[in-house]
Amino acid sequence: MALASALLAALSGTAVHAQQTAPAEMLAPVNVTVTGSRIRGTDVETAQPVFTMDRAAIRATGLSDLGSIVARMPSAATPEVTPQDTLSSSGDAGGRYANLRNLGAVRTLVLVNGRRWTTSLGGLTDLSTIPVAIVERIEVLKDGASSIYGSDAIGGVVNIITTDRFEGASADVLYGQNGKGDGATKHGAFTWGRSGQRGSLILGASYDDADDLRDAKRSLTRSAYGPRHPDAGLGMGPWGGVVDPRAPGTPGAGNYAGDGSWIANRYVANHPGVVDTSNLANYHPYDVDSNADKYATARDMTFRAGSKLRNLFATGRYNLTDDIALRGMADYGVRDTRWQAAGYPLQSGSGRDAGLAIDADNAYNPFPGYDTAFFRRTTEVPRVNWAKSKALHLDTGAEGTFDWLDHAWNWDVTYAYSETRASQTTSGNINLVNARKALGPTTTLDGQPACASAEDRAAGCVPWNILAGPGGTPDAVWRYVTSTGTSHQTTRTNDVIANLTGGLVDLPAGTLRVAGGIEHRRENGRYVPYPADSAGLTTQLASAPTNGGYIANEAYLELDVPLLADLPLARELAANVSSRYSHYSAFGGRTNNKYSLRWKPVDDLLLRATFAEGFRAPTVADLYAGASESFESFLDPCDSVYGASATDAAVRARCAAAGVPANYRQIDQSGARIGSATGGQNPTAFTTGANPALKPETSITRTAGVVYSPSYVEGLDITLDYYKVDIRDVITPVLAGDILNFCYVRNDPSLCGRFTRAADGQIVSLDESLANLGSLRTEGYDLGLHYRFPETRYGEFTLLSDSTYLKDYTQVGSPGSAPRHLAGYMNGVQGLYRVRSNLSLDWSWRRFGATWTTRWFSGLKDSCWSADVECNRPDAINALTGVTGVSRKGGVAFNDLQVRWLAPWNGSFRVGVNNVFARKGPLYYSVSSAGGGSPPYNPAFDIDRYWYVGYQQSF
Repeated sequence: MALASALLAALSGTAVHAQQTAPAEMLAPVNVTVTGSRIRGTDVETAQPVFTMDRAAIRATGLSDLGSIVARMPSAATPEVTPQDTLSSSGDAGGRYANLRNLGAVRTLVLVNGRRWTTSLGGLTDLSTIPVAIVERIEVLKDGASSIYGSDAIGGVVNIITTDRFEGASADVLYGQNGKGDGATKHGAFTWGRSGQRGSLILGASYDDADDLRDAKRSLTRSAYGPRHPDAGLGMGPWGGVVDPRAPGTPGAGNYAGDGSWIANRYVANHPGVVDTSNLANYHPYDVDSNADKYATARDMTFRAGSKLRNLFATGRYNLTDDIALRGMADYGVRDTRWQAAGYPLQSGSGRDAGLAIDADNAYNPFPGYDTAFFRRTTEVPRVNWAKSKALHLDTGAEGTFDWLDHAWNWDVTYAYSETRASQTTSGNINLVNARKALGPTTTLDGQPACASAEDRAAGCVPWNILAGPGGTPDAVWRYVTSTGTSHQTTRTNDVIANLTGGLVDLPAGTLRVAGGIEHRRENGRYVPYPADSAGLTTQLASAPTNGGYIANEAYLELDVPLLADLPLARELAANVSSRYSHYSAFGGRTNNKYSLRWKPVDDLLLRATFAEGFRAPTVADLYAGASESFESFLDPCDSVYGASATDAAVRARCAAAGVPANYRQIDQSGARIGSATGGQNPTAFTTGANPALKPETSITRTAGVVYSPSYVEGLDITLDYYKVDIRDVITPVLAGDILNFCYVRNDPSLCGRFTRAADGQIVSLDESLANLGSLRTEGYDLGLHYRFPETRYGEFTLLSDSTYLKDYTQVGSPGSAPRHLAGYMNGVQGLYRVRSNLSLDWSWRRFGATWTTRWFSGLKDSCWSADVECNRPDAINALTGVTGVSRKGGVAFNDLQVRWLAPWNGSFRVGVNNVFARKGPLYYSVSSAGGGSPPYNPAFDIDRYWYVGYQQSF
């Protein structure tokens, strides 16, 4: 605020002069800062692959959030958390994140003007907190950069460059809507700027509102597994069901299975309509393999979450002298996100260790005198989540120039403070304490059932006829038995950075330049769950509190050395070397080095190569998060029909040796045996948590490329780059499916102790806690072709083509285990496409313009539905699961069109349609294995045709 006040005072005194001088002349020129290097200049960038998206390209997407814009780049992949993740209980839910090279958002460093932005406990940077209105360009370094920026830059760096000079005011509005009539987006932004001889100030505000998309709105998402299998994946129904509580062997109460185990009869209340639930005659037998009493949960769920974002932004610069300037930036954003899941699948096992049962003396019990187990989905109260995130970023500093050793030098000092306060409120869960009382013994008062305990009645207890089904529970009961809880998360970063760069000595080929600096960063965070949830007193996933942090002290040095110049076959030959030492209070010190080479044999051709060491430090959540529960979807390899044991004798023998019955069938959350190789969601919660003994991930990145700009074809640039990234000691939760496959299919006993089974073979506990486990490798090529055609009488044409080819993507789960080659597979929510490509043709003529863009995603391999259904490669080994059978799905292209007009009154109109032909991508059944709760539709694909109209007015 003090800086802003000073700037306003200075600017008001120079307003008249400002009207007579171009804004670009008001401030002293500043050397260019290159993403991936601290050395000021422009030629260092050519040694490493940097993709740039300017303001015009950003506007041509028709999108108003940076996360979606970055995701359009071929080198970007689907992040770990998406708006389609409707069952997420993560504090990161609702945000928009960047994921480069399919290596994960936690391995992609996000910078704003070269400085770190605010992150969550899990190490994710929410791009939605950065308003698009103030973005000048996006620079993406597709290379490792830990030696320059420190931790997290393994996959690459997304550097958001904001506008630093603005004169006047601008207002921008946009409205868009999906073809199905939902998912409307509204965007508004206002920017004001003033520049004078000594300073500049920019203020901005923006508002974004995106409505949710509903599963029930589309045939593609209306069913859990899509329209080809509308009756598959149904969940527990909303009609009350009971399990016969009488003793094993009681005639009519059940029967004995072939292995001698007792199987009690199950009954479901007749429906529709409310019946007398105390009379067993009003029930019918429940068949777990029939859908008659099950429920399509997708009808109550959001396909993609809706969100609202409000943002305020200010940046300023003031020249104290000709050589020293003060600068500052402030950004405050508030994001509200809402999503919905179906009502809770409540059953006796939901009561945790104490269980839940209809009391023997409850008036609604169809088995009076017996505590009776039940099951029933509470569809009347869907689980609605509201997430609010308040993100604040402040940085202030000084920079300047001076001459030393006959060379110009630049210095800067910055203090940055980032804070995120997030809360998540969840409704629709069941208060287990009150539910036990409401299902407890009853008495009769005034001719109506009432809770038997006078003390409970005084506290609001109302009997719950849970078996009555939809419409049978009064609002007073719902208010008593449901729970709405709020959890809170706070992260803070204090960062002090100092840099110095300049020319050191003149060599025959040019000036040897150097950059160096130090950084002191303190990261702290805490997570406070809703107390009742944390204590296991509700059906919400329980989690323990998180509280911790660490201090990082770092120093780096970078040299740019010209070796040859202006010689035959050596118009330029130079090397860049950098090294960074990082000391973390949590685990100690690390040194990372990077070596780059650039060579121009002729003026038109540049050859470049880099070798970089990198690391990713464990996040606060990785180190200090409390244990939490999760429900996972997976395929048990010991399942005798769809698991690997059905076809692999070795797996079958290992399952038998572990005590799994020969005819074992995995059951899903509804109690039914799974019906396909996609598996099912476990009815028992698994456990995941942090590991304070984690060490950093380490990486080696290799790149080599060529840039060709032929002088005989003006306007043509061709780039081809090779990359290879190897990551060791990967920090990862070991998911249920992987644990079981490593134990039984890959015969890796190191993970067999992470789970336990009941006597019938069902998994009753499983530990998914984090570990430094295994390795990850990705390798491929990037190809860019940019050509600006010669100007014609019909206007100017520009062709832009950017593609990436994934040659290899290999995961090794643990030391000594067999590698999984996953390039070309659908892996959870992430498509590991062999080819992703964007082709864009832009036309401009006088005040008119248009852009046509085609986005291509190559086909992927997927899990088969079954051995003879949707399994076009039945004899191939599925690299994801290790079982036989692969389903190959074809590629898909989405086409976008935008038309624009510059009005003579400083206004501009834009109208566009994304996914012009309303293409739908194929369904991938591996998506469901991610446990995200969405139908098997790829989050990276367009789901509908989307049209929009926008207008910008400059003043």
